[in-house]
Amino acid sequence: NGTSVEEFILLGFPGTWHFRLSLVVVFALTYSLTVTGNASIIVLVWTTKKLHTPMYFFICNLSFLEIWYTTGVVPKAIGVMLGTSQTISFNVCILQLFFLLSLGSIECFLLSVMAYDRYLAVCCPLRYSSIMSSVLSARLALSSWLGGFLAISLLAFLTSRLTFCGPDVINHFLCDIDSCIALSCSDTWPVELATFLVSIIVVVASCVVTLVSYVYIISSILRIKSAHGRKKAFSTCSAHLSVVTIWYGSTIFLYVKPSAQNSLDLNKLVNTFNTVVTPLLNPFIYTLRNKEVKQAL
Repeated sequence: NGTSVEEFILLGFPGTWHFRLSLVVVFALTYSLTVTGNASIIVLVWTTKKLHTPMYFFICNLSFLEIWYTTGVVPKAIGVMLGTSQTISFNVCILQLFFLLSLGSIECFLLSVMAYDRYLAVCCPLRYSSIMSSVLSARLALSSWLGGFLAISLLAFLTSRLTFCGPDVINHFLCDIDSCIALSCSDTWPVELATFLVSIIVVVASCVVTLVSYVYIISSILRIKSAHGRKKAFSTCSAHLSVVTIWYGSTIFLYVKPSAQNSLDLNKLVNTFNTVVTPLLNPFIYTLRNKEVKQAL
């Protein structure tokens, strides 16, 4: 009874070997496209002077983040589904949890910063260049990265202090906060409270900033008299609005709740969408719906 769990077993997805092999192929293909697509955006913006603007600087930050976000999940998930790497040590589990939650928080901050950038571009076009300077852009991006890592530090520390006496099986393909809470044999109330508070601060607060920005953006667009002007103004923020809708919908479901009582199987499905599908969609959304990027390509 005095021993504690030093490693966990990740179940991944149940099913036959052929089903899991099919998932491996899908995950591997998605991962390859995600890394290639996001890396291509970074190279394209870096090599095209016309794209050296604050908006594309933030898109590069988002693309760089998506590469690492999906890298923290997919390679290990493939090993779990193949049955070659189903165990994960406690320290690596906490590290993966901290890494993924931090990058998720950074994405929330970056999306709110991008919404503010679009607000300035649409609502204050004459003062945009003077307000959103390269210095301010760099500061906002740096603040997003630092804020994301700092926001999750306390949560990861509290999770690392939990006691695990067994069972050691995680019904997931990654270490997430709900799985750790479900397996712990110690009092999980501080971790659940910290998770809820961090979710409110990071997810809800950044979502509110984004929504307020878009309320002003849409109201400004509706005041434009010409249909061509309205279409041009909306095209500058439609891609970002698509990403925001996809990201916040799944993130709020996963983390903004007072306790970890959601079905772990449902969480697994939503996490798959959040960590595998969403990073793939972002480069395609920004390239297929953006004329400047298509011209640069």
